[in-house]
Amino acid sequence: MGSDSKTPSDRRLSQLLDSDAIAAWLFLSPALLLLGVFVLYPIAYLCYLSFTTGSFTREGIHWIGLRNYWRLFLSPDFWQVLGNTVYFTIATVIPSLVIPLALAVILDRAIALRGLLRAAYFIPSITSLVAVGLGFRWLFQTDGPVNAGLSAIGIAPIAWLQDTAWAMPVLILLSIWKQLGFNLIVFLAGLQTIPLNRYEAAELDGAIAWQKFWYITLPELRPTLIFAAVTTAIFTLRSFEQVYVITGGGPLNSTNLMVYYIYEQAFAQFDFGYAAAAATLLLIAAIALVYGQLKATEENE
Repeated sequence: MGSDSKTPSDRRLSQLLDSDAIAAWLFLSPALLLLGVFVLYPIAYLCYLSFTTGSFTREGIHWIGLRNYWRLFLSPDFWQVLGNTVYFTIATVIPSLVIPLALAVILDRAIALRGLLRAAYFIPSITSLVAVGLGFRWLFQTDGPVNAGLSAIGIAPIAWLQDTAWAMPVLILLSIWKQLGFNLIVFLAGLQTIPLNRYEAAELDGAIAWQKFWYITLPELRPTLIFAAVTTAIFTLRSFEQVYVITGGGPLNSTNLMVYYIYEQAFAQFDFGYAAAAATLLLIAAIALVYGQLKATEENE
């Protein structure tokens, strides 16, 4: 019989056996192997651990179902950490978008030392977060330079890192400063894609600077804003180094964030199943953010 008599499954099989398809799979196989070993398998094992209890000893681990998740939802510490993480994320993301966007609009113009300023603002994003954390801890210690400056203008010293009202703002300030350079470069790249003739047409119609920004720049930068918002949110959700180096989650658990909480449960309390359950919820939140970015980008196209 002729080739037209082949069933759909036979045709798919013949396509898979096609030489081009085989070559493609051969080239893809190293990347797929690495993806499976270092991404998919750890995620699957994390989800499995979240339904177990025990440790990596002779006693082993035991299946307990949803008990770890139930413990999470009943734990006051978990809800406090979740509230800290949400507050930290929102308070970091908004300034981390507004400040770099304003700087990008300024640095996109022909001003003196523009290249030097761009490089200076980008330096924080390539600086070690541990080194930056140590620097901030020194700056904001009780007898540090920040309090010395406040004393010089007649303001009483503040126990920045020992006060529940001030410790979190220090971490937020560090995170905003750290993320500034990356978002600045992203916004500068986005501004380069906006056609100049749109601004020229707006000027002919009598539009002033803020009108051009509101009706041309912001709409054109919508995909860039979505990307920057999601990447910044993920950066803040996985924050660990600044908490570990500066505050250790204190005072009174007021700066304990989700990743540091997971670290404490896993490597201080050795409660791996409980830590895995918290990490799984954090993973779901990150996936939801990425999914929201993709949907928002599709709607914008």
